[in-house]
Amino acid sequence: MDISDEGQPLDPIWHEINSNVFGGLAGAPSASWVAERFIGAGWRSQSGSSWESYEVETSWCRIEVDPTDGDTLLNGVVDPQRFEDLAALLTRFGLRFSLELYDDDGELLREIEAETPSAPHAAAPRSLSRLLAPLGLGPTRAGRSRCRSRRWCR
Repeated sequence: MDISDEGQPLDPIWHEINSNVFGGLAGAPSASWVAERFIGAGWRSQSGSSWESYEVETSWCRIEVDPTDGDTLLNGVVDPQRFEDLAALLTRFGLRFSLELYDDDGELLREIEAETPSAPHAAAPRSLSRLLAPLGLGPTRAGRSRCRSRRWCR
């Protein structure tokens, strides 16, 4: 079960906001597995922009869940006041993750990295900029930037 329209749709006030949250999950079995966890938390899910990606959303956040070599990337929009709520949810999934929140000018506002409770000495997730490159989330994708961050879009 990785598609669900049971949860709340994204509040329309967030529809016009450019992506402001980017992250990576280390060791997720699949993007489908991640989407299922969000559905279990009451979020909506639908197919994403690729065959293996998913878009998950609730009233305060919409993110694309994209698989890559052993890791899973997250990118989308989040209400900045709910950034910690997103991190808390990812913590409940039991995976190592890193999240970055950016302002409208692409400046990093907050960063959260978390290890799994069972692996406190595990290696940190790979650089998110390195993970973004194969997915075309760098400077351009189909002529448009999906990433406003100067740090990731170089």
